[in-house]
Amino acid sequence: MKTIATFLTIAALTACAPMPNRDSAMTLQSGAFTMNAEIPRQYTCEGANISPPLTWSHVPAGTKSFALIMDDPGIAQAGEPAFNFVHWVLYNLPANTTELPEAIKALPSGTGEGLNGMNATGYGGPCPPSGRHRYFHTLYALDIELPKSIGKPTKTELVTIMKGHVLATAQLLGTYEKQLK
Repeated sequence: MKTIATFLTIAALTACAPMPNRDSAMTLQSGAFTMNAEIPRQYTCEGANISPPLTWSHVPAGTKSFALIMDDPGIAQAGEPAFNFVHWVLYNLPANTTELPEAIKALPSGTGEGLNGMNATGYGGPCPPSGRHRYFHTLYALDIELPKSIGKPTKTELVTIMKGHVLATAQLLGTYEKQLK
């Protein structure tokens, strides 16, 4: 009888326990556009081609640095293979960083830049050859600072180096279709 009473007490306490806060997952947002919305022209090749403002929150404990990758995974067109065009690669953003301002010129101290799809560092805004494309801004919370010796990695190289060190990710998806043809 005592076993049943103990079981019922545990079951009742479990049923009344607060649910985990699902809002505590790391988030990535922009004051310029919302999830799945169109990226404003000023952040594209048809505008000033400046980086959008980004902010993040709910960073996991143990975060030592962040990495940010913006890419366009593309879709296969008739008779063509799918592609992945990389627009921005940052790593070793300090753990106390929670934002990147619009048109950022000076990155936080210690931040490294990788190579984008134009084989250069820095932000390269959306510039789809045709149709509406999706642009993923992915923030990675890492449990280490990456070695400076990695230099200017490509997205593929950075993802390989980060393997096993990602505590959390957050994504912001924007779209863009060229207005001038």
